[in-house]
Amino acid sequence: MIKSADRSHYIFTSESVSEGHPDKVCDQVSDAIVDAILADNPYGRAAIEVLATTNQLVIAGEMRGADNVTKGMMDDIAREKVREIGYHQEGFHWKNLDIHNYVHEQSADIAMGVDASGDKDEGAGDQGIMFGFACTETPELMPAPIQLSNCILQLMAKARHSGAEPMLGPDAKSQVSLLYEAGKPVRCSSIVVSTQHHPDVTQKQVREIVRKYVLQAIPDGWMCAEEDFYVNPTGQFIIGGPDGDAGLTGRKIIVDTYGGAAPHGGGAFSGKDPTKVDRSAAYAARYLAKNVVGAGLAERCTIQLSYAIGVSHPISFYVSTDGTGKVEAEKLEKILPEMVNLSPRGLREHLQLSRPIYGCTAAYGHFGRSPEANGAFSWERLDLVDALQLHFNVKAA
Repeated sequence: MIKSADRSHYIFTSESVSEGHPDKVCDQVSDAIVDAILADNPYGRAAIEVLATTNQLVIAGEMRGADNVTKGMMDDIAREKVREIGYHQEGFHWKNLDIHNYVHEQSADIAMGVDASGDKDEGAGDQGIMFGFACTETPELMPAPIQLSNCILQLMAKARHSGAEPMLGPDAKSQVSLLYEAGKPVRCSSIVVSTQHHPDVTQKQVREIVRKYVLQAIPDGWMCAEEDFYVNPTGQFIIGGPDGDAGLTGRKIIVDTYGGAAPHGGGAFSGKDPTKVDRSAAYAARYLAKNVVGAGLAERCTIQLSYAIGVSHPISFYVSTDGTGKVEAEKLEKILPEMVNLSPRGLREHLQLSRPIYGCTAAYGHFGRSPEANGAFSWERLDLVDALQLHFNVKAA
């Protein structure tokens, strides 16, 4: 979280968006197609972009190595994903979507740089910088504002899908502002939730529906003053999703990560296979930072990695503990790459990323989630903690 060293009292805000937000619809379609490609061939390549607007869906990008994934299959996957999200409104209906598919073969020049051959190991799919972050603000070792923002919307979505809240629509946004004292979050200073709803429900009713899930999400005693609790501030939110606002893959990178509380390298995740270090190295950086904090070596940890296209090792590796470390950052910079091979191939193998595990990442954040049985969120594991504590002679918390 970017703040001056002498500030211990401040307010910090993060936002989240629901699975029905136009950009998130596109992220989910992109990742559903990536999963289909990896299910057909774990070494398949994909860079899938989606645009959504009123009853229109455009799919574009590149793929290689998954001959059984046809354009027709991609179109069916997209339509099914829109149905799962819950769109059956006049201006955006899963049955009535006009889908345009322009996916083509991956560039041979890119493939040549990435593929292993002879004595050359697999190279990075592109140049770029990636960041990982962890802190002690929440049990998930995530910044509290983004974790709470995500939780509010997840609870609302679960209630909508179960039928408990039939008056809620798929499109929603949340925003949580937290007051920090002595550098620690103590309560919400304001909460904003905008949610699509049925035209027959009043704004007062929507406010009370939302209140239930806000109170479930935030710690006891953290609720903001009533005048700082904003629900649908425009007055109503009936027209939602891509019918109200066009969506694009990769446009919610801060929502996907740390809510602005940590740096971001700029590359989006969704739609990309794990040879793209925008995705895999960002996951690896989070994995390492989380294990550093989980081992009690720091209260905050930021890690940066950088790569060059076609090069099989990181160009740089940087660790910062923001003055909270129990060991020098330079020592962490030495030991962490010894524990995990940070080449594109090495980090993909260590985290077992060549599996169809990405659909569930495309809404409610790629970080701060629980590892799943199918291998999703493997980067949230804390399996380096014991080795780090032993190496630095730090006792378990």
